[in-house]
Amino acid sequence: MGYKHSENNYSPFSKKVSSSIIFVAVYVDDVIITGTDSVEIANLKSFLDGQFKIKDLGKLHYFLGLEVLYKPDGVIISQMKFTLDLLKEYDYFAYISLSSSLDPAMKLKADEGTLLPDPTYYIKLVGKLNFLTNTRLDIAYSV
Repeated sequence: MGYKHSENNYSPFSKKVSSSIIFVAVYVDDVIITGTDSVEIANLKSFLDGQFKIKDLGKLHYFLGLEVLYKPDGVIISQMKFTLDLLKEYDYFAYISLSSSLDPAMKLKADEGTLLPDPTYYIKLVGKLNFLTNTRLDIAYSV
């Protein structure tokens, strides 16, 4: 079909046809298709449906923990739902919000504190917080 993957990452694909361009982002079984040529997009969807029986969810609203909100002057990408689900899952609604003023000179020590009764609980939480820090650089330092 003429799509080329990125040289740096095998997930995004693109295809240029004269003055139009189509972008495809794939993560496991989640796919985003966008571009400037609606006929080419329809052809791609038809091809993929013939190969895999896809479900077209229409305009993008949610993808891999990211919410997409459309405004007249642009698009807002948010992780509010992911963050609220995370707070609910780990029962953090009972805690008050504080500003995080972590001292950059503070030295953390591995032998302080008590061992957790279930380390998998902590490992899952850290994984989800890492996801947030990789997609929200404004909170990366404090997390």
